[in-house]
Amino acid sequence: MHDIAQVENHMLSRSAEDLYWMSRYVERAENAARTLDVSYRMSRLPSLAAQDELHWRPAIEIGPDTRYFDETYGEPSEANVIKYMALDPENPSSILSCIKGARENAHAERTAVTSEMWEALNATWLEIADLDAAKLERWGYRAFFDWIKERSHLFRGVTYGTLPRGDAFHFLRLGTFLERADNTARILDVKYHVLLPEGEEVGGVVDYYQWGALLRSVSAFRAYRAAYRDSIRPWKVAELLVLRADMPRSLRTCFDEVLHTLEALAGEVPRDCHRLAIEIHASLRFAQIERVVRTGLHEFLDDFISKNNALGLQVQRDFMMAAPVEQ
Repeated sequence: MHDIAQVENHMLSRSAEDLYWMSRYVERAENAARTLDVSYRMSRLPSLAAQDELHWRPAIEIGPDTRYFDETYGEPSEANVIKYMALDPENPSSILSCIKGARENAHAERTAVTSEMWEALNATWLEIADLDAAKLERWGYRAFFDWIKERSHLFRGVTYGTLPRGDAFHFLRLGTFLERADNTARILDVKYHVLLPEGEEVGGVVDYYQWGALLRSVSAFRAYRAAYRDSIRPWKVAELLVLRADMPRSLRTCFDEVLHTLEALAGEVPRDCHRLAIEIHASLRFAQIERVVRTGLHEFLDDFISKNNALGLQVQRDFMMAAPVEQ
């Protein structure tokens, strides 16, 4: 009986890991498409044309490691960055790699996912499996980025609409919001500390189009207008994307969802990951943007990214079969 229980726990842990990373991969692919879409749009503005370093280098900086890109591609040109972030099979965070990974995880969990979820991922993979730079250019960059976002929305929609509210659903939701929080924090951090001109103080008034591009990258431009009704101010952008509970991609909203999901998974025995999530959630719930900006937005975001990564690793320790790895 003991051996049977061990095998069952092993299978449940393996399934939890597959589902968790399936949703992270889908969200990561969408985030890459959003980043590329905004960079491409900005590069087409007449006043900002012919500034590849300004448009494309930050797209690389958002990721956790730029060494592979620098060694393989060198110059952060439009063609190089799009190939790296969309099509490079050696880049584990490329759109191609993420969709492939999500599809493989779904295939391994055919009994845990619904047929609609499988069909959404499988059809997406079949559409891009043999995509190369020439085919992508013929497709049209913006059309491709929009399509990836739509496919991600479709997957989440059929997941929400067809999957029973059991552990499988909760692990999928957990992966989505941990990945989304990481991406929002990285985008905001890069905007403040890579794109700002040298010598310009954090919190000052900066170029309208650049900040508008940041808001569009997380579908928050209209939300900003509705909330603040004035010209774009960096500290208000930070407040919207970090602390506002009514903003779908804010850190606060992501951790409202993470905490709720972990409470559902933990049951009567809280785990270490649940305690860590409570700590992170409290730091967002009770923070004031004036104090965050004054003491250092970069330091706040850097600390958040570190703790969010630690939470992801602890989730793997608490629920999953393999030794935790950052993917």
